[in-house]
Amino acid sequence: MTDQLDLLAVAQEEEDGDLFKALDAIYERADVSPAGHPDAVIWRGGSKDKDVTPVAHAFTDRFALNGTMMALDVLGLPFIAVPMMAQYRHDAKLAPLDWFGNLDYVSLKWSTAGDFMVNENGKQVVVVGKSGNAALRTAAGVYCNVRPYGSITSVRCMPCLPYSQDKKKFSVDPGNGIVHSEMNTPGVRMAYAARRFLQMVNETGHIGRVALKPTQAQEDTINAGLFRWMLEGTGFTLKKTYSVDAYLEQKENIDKITALLPADFKAGMESWSGDIYEHIADTNYGVLLHDMIRQTPVIVYATDLDGDRLTDLMADAPDVLRDWGQMVLDHAKVGKSMQDVWDEMGFTMKSGHDMTSVMYRMQGDPIFEQTLGSADAMLLRLLAGDETVGGTKNPYDPRIHFVLIAQSYKMANQDNTKLHTWLDDQVRVFDDVYSGERPRYLDGYAKLKAAITPWGSAA
Repeated sequence: MTDQLDLLAVAQEEEDGDLFKALDAIYERADVSPAGHPDAVIWRGGSKDKDVTPVAHAFTDRFALNGTMMALDVLGLPFIAVPMMAQYRHDAKLAPLDWFGNLDYVSLKWSTAGDFMVNENGKQVVVVGKSGNAALRTAAGVYCNVRPYGSITSVRCMPCLPYSQDKKKFSVDPGNGIVHSEMNTPGVRMAYAARRFLQMVNETGHIGRVALKPTQAQEDTINAGLFRWMLEGTGFTLKKTYSVDAYLEQKENIDKITALLPADFKAGMESWSGDIYEHIADTNYGVLLHDMIRQTPVIVYATDLDGDRLTDLMADAPDVLRDWGQMVLDHAKVGKSMQDVWDEMGFTMKSGHDMTSVMYRMQGDPIFEQTLGSADAMLLRLLAGDETVGGTKNPYDPRIHFVLIAQSYKMANQDNTKLHTWLDDQVRVFDDVYSGERPRYLDGYAKLKAAITPWGSAA
């Protein structure tokens, strides 16, 4: 077993030391400069295997940082990292978000709770930019977020914030396509998100469900109208439609946006096909439950706000359904575990903690993301010396780190089948180590170090 990182010391530095200095001592500075940021601080670590393209990781806070350091150390893959700890990015006035957003790599962004407290002139204040997600999406040119889970895939337009009710404030700027109202939504990014959704429906053959509110929100009328404009000349079939044609209703404003798109924006779409259902966003919550229960392969398109609610439902519903199923089994005195039945019936959704989230940007490779807000308190318990609070809490489960690392490296190295196989094998090793009673965090780290030979090391 190779030397282990002192993860407890890293956690302690985060609480009352100089975390940046500690990390700067662990990792080398990389000879990498994001576009327009020659002075950016970028670290590198892991194997120096030139046949593996590294992934860029955001080093943030709590287990988003500690768990990532642990997983990267266990796996030994080549990586680069950007210091994005709350205090550091606060002091740097969010410059690290620009560094990270302009790296030309498949990236992995970890977030913690948005109300992270930092020091400013001796006072405790909420970190500027909260979790940094909104600022990063703007800096990186993100236009949508894709979350596949079981039979459901959510495509969430971003930034894409409806609910302007005041028509007097509503307009579309013909110069940049920004939808102006009480909020500002980039209409061009709306169009790219809608096209990705349609592309996925075409490629997978899955049902496409559009979950918008064109009769209630001005922005959603634009979004729904862009869909109608894009469907013209394609092979898609509208199986269920809104009561109005949103394109005709907002044609003047939508044409301002389409005029800004590349001339070849719809090139090839004439051969795309699939079934599209238009639903009011609220009703789609119920539709989604039926799709999950029936394991209907579905891709759902929604705005930033409604998409967030839909993915919450995707994450939470499996536990509720299993609980209900167990109640039915117990009532019928079947004597079976619903978890076993769930697996036998082919359901793959667990608890939402392993749901992949990928942000696509206008230029550059995608950014994988995961929020670990609930893990903040866990690290504090570890520091307090009572990780399980007298056995009432479970130790930290770092599986999501290994799952997302595996998926991001596969995307960054699409033709490296040897790496793909190796990554799948290591996730299985992780599951073996963590089967049964979950080990305490540092014990689990030691067991993983013993069980996994890092990439690039001799067996």
